Amino acid sequence: MMSSIPYPDFYEVAAEPYGFVFPTGQTAIIMIDMQRDFILPGGFGASLGNDVSRLATTVPVARQLLDWGRARGMLVVHTKEAHAGDLSDCPLSKRKRGNPIVRIGDPSPMGRILIEGEEGSDFVDELAPLPSEVVIVKPGKGAFHATDLGDVLSKANITHLLFGGVTTEVCVQTTMREANDRGFECLLIEDATDSYFPEFKQATINMIRAQGGIVGWTAPLSALLLAIPGYAHEN
Repeated sequence: MMSSIPYPDFYEVAAEPYGFVFPTGQTAIIMIDMQRDFILPGGFGASLGNDVSRLATTVPVARQLLDWGRARGMLVVHTKEAHAGDLSDCPLSKRKRGNPIVRIGDPSPMGRILIEGEEGSDFVDELAPLPSEVVIVKPGKGAFHATDLGDVLSKANITHLLFGGVTTEVCVQTTMREANDRGFECLLIEDATDSYFPEFKQATINMIRAQGGIVGWTAPLSALLLAIPGYAHEN
């Protein structure tokens, strides 16, 4: 949803390892896998034995991030990890890995686990995409694998990405690394993402911004909200 209010040409965020500057019109928000199957009781995350309440605390922060971008007319992309009903896009090794109560494709209180079109594979209500926003259904961890995300961003002339979503160390980090290899400048909003394991989240944040930002930048939402606006005509 585009805003009719003029917005600055760019923002500078007090991030780590150093300031992150991004052009508003060439930046997209990428919200990774904020699905019921990962965040709510009865879904895939819970079937793996995880405390899903940890991820639920991220939802209001992720909503603030979306609202911030929407108010500035930025491109918003939502991804979800989901498979075809016949599981033709789900490798057997992925389906059998681990020892969950239910596996991908099995029945659950919210329908078949991680199957496109089922209640559990859809987004939590607070983070539902607007009709004008992009939804990428991905069969893997990274959002560029076997999807048209790259084409979507290229056609919109996107160069910078702001990330939120779950889980930090798996689908979020994988997509950030894929984006980094494709030349995108990436900022992870630290409190708009989470993991079932707090130590994994922190380790991922450390890895992303290590060695001068080898994968990208990180900053809390508060830093984005306080970002310094700038205009191209300024000297």
